[in-house]
Amino acid sequence: MAKYIAQIIVLGAQVVGRAFARALKQEIAASQEAAKRAGGGPEGARRAAANASTGLTLEEAMQILNLDKLESEKIQKQYEHLFSANDKAKGGSFYLQSKIVRAKERIDAELKEKSPRPDQSPPKDTS
Repeated sequence: MAKYIAQIIVLGAQVVGRAFARALKQEIAASQEAAKRAGGGPEGARRAAANASTGLTLEEAMQILNLDKLESEKIQKQYEHLFSANDKAKGGSFYLQSKIVRAKERIDAELKEKSPRPDQSPPKDTS
């Protein structure tokens, strides 16, 4: 009886071990692919930080707001339209409203990083 219980425990541990190893390999492959898509280097690190802070990638945020390029006027127009269309008083969804707000925050973070900072002046021409 004890022999069978020991065999069951060993087989169970092997199955769990294999599943864990497979999941670990998939996670490593997924993170490497995400790093390639983000561009790697400092730019990739910045994008990864922005993605983690808002929980959305830039592409997902653009899909939520139905944008094809980053134009501040169109972003604001789409945001206002979708936010008001999903107002709970009008029968909308608070969940969708929160997704719209997070998408706008993610896009704003991207635009903030792309815009030149006031403390950075353009290089002077000394010729």
